Amino acid sequence: MSDFILALDQGTTSSRALLFDRGLRVVGLGQQELPQHYPASGWVEHDAEDIWQTTVGTAREALAKAGVAAGRVAAIGITNQRETIVVWDRRTGTPIHKAIVWQDRRTADTCERLKADGVEETISEKTGLLLDPYFSATKIAWLLDNVEGARAAADAGHLLAGTIDCFLMWRLTGGKVHVTDATNASRTSLYDIRRGCWDDDLARLFRVPTTMLPQVRDCAADFGTTDSALFGAAIPIRGVAGDQQSALIGQGCFTPGMMKSTYGTGCFAVLNTGAELVRSRNRLLSTIAFRLDGVTSYALEGSIFVAGAAVQWLRDGLKLVGSASETSALAATAETSQDVYMVPGFVGLGAPHWEPRARGALFGLTRATGPAELARAALEAVCFQTRDLLEAMRGDWPACDDVVLRVDGGMVASDWTMQFLADMLAARVDRPTMLETTALGAAWLAGHKAGVLPDREGFQKSWRLDRSFMPTLPEAERARRYRGWRSAVAATLAHAATD
Repeated sequence: MSDFILALDQGTTSSRALLFDRGLRVVGLGQQELPQHYPASGWVEHDAEDIWQTTVGTAREALAKAGVAAGRVAAIGITNQRETIVVWDRRTGTPIHKAIVWQDRRTADTCERLKADGVEETISEKTGLLLDPYFSATKIAWLLDNVEGARAAADAGHLLAGTIDCFLMWRLTGGKVHVTDATNASRTSLYDIRRGCWDDDLARLFRVPTTMLPQVRDCAADFGTTDSALFGAAIPIRGVAGDQQSALIGQGCFTPGMMKSTYGTGCFAVLNTGAELVRSRNRLLSTIAFRLDGVTSYALEGSIFVAGAAVQWLRDGLKLVGSASETSALAATAETSQDVYMVPGFVGLGAPHWEPRARGALFGLTRATGPAELARAALEAVCFQTRDLLEAMRGDWPACDDVVLRVDGGMVASDWTMQFLADMLAARVDRPTMLETTALGAAWLAGHKAGVLPDREGFQKSWRLDRSFMPTLPEAERARRYRGWRSAVAATLAHAATD
């Protein structure tokens, strides 16, 4: 009997596999770190072969730890780092270059030229996105222009392009399918989110041959079947969503007005706007929340490029902590009279600023500033940035004025950070008992499609609260701290403008 769902969660810093039973309990887990490559300032790459090997390895590990044979897995769900792009040769399955990661800034000049040409409004109208190196289209064009022979091979129909889910499904099925889902397609700058199709005019604008692009399906659909040699039996792939949309689903945010924020390498706040495609006036993204049974639900999204990555920098770059989990305890010992601000623009600033030239900065340092104050500044920066996003969302869609924020990701285990988040937002923050919401969303998509998990209403009812954090900071202090943050960001942006 097929009792289990295998969720493959391919992220920026690690690949993970979680085996869920019918009660959506995790019974097996595999995880491997993913090496990062930084060939130049602002450039970020992954080896696609590392992504493949760690994905397969963690899937096998999760099955082995649970003592479950592949034949008992009803379906696989995949969730992935979005915008990261791979181009590979369809004849061999071999990538032509390392994957260019969503954080990568190498195409900033290309985006500036396109803005100068006056095409950003057209792109935004069709895709809901802004012109920024974050998105996939300019990455594909860069690979075609900078890898010897790539553009000629693409024009000849020999090359394929896709986000990480697409590459994994090509490999998992032995090259039988070249597919993606609507959420990942919506992050490429090539997909018309209103019409639900690749746009030929955008493809010509970005110089990306449409022959390279995958078929686009619902988030819960038939995405092929794995090669039986990989796991010992063929497993259907039945669910796919980009990581932030998968977390939205995993949090049970199917109803318009519900909002989640995920705190991983970056921070991503997503507000479900339902059938209404809200056009942002505050430089947020209008994007696809999910597409189920052919019906598209939309969302407003704010993307912060550096959240947990700042904590990693404290650990790996400055050696201030031995592990990321030590950071909140260290921050709690900081001298409260010091107002130290970290603007973590290591790879530029995302929403609502969208300044790819920005770099990280520290403000308010004194001779008394030490590791505790830097740790506190790193954690507080995540909360300040989240307020920036929420303020923008309230301006775009007043219906979210009284929003309750559901949170997930590695950083939310810190009570200290979540309390400061509630204080800075002046809003309730709800942490669920199940923190693996990104994988959970992929598992539900696959399990529901396979007929072994409940419908969305039943799934919503299964959501359980661990703890609510209520704001306690006096309004005057909240306003003072936020003014200091806004001043630090303004100075960082001013410095970027002189570059």
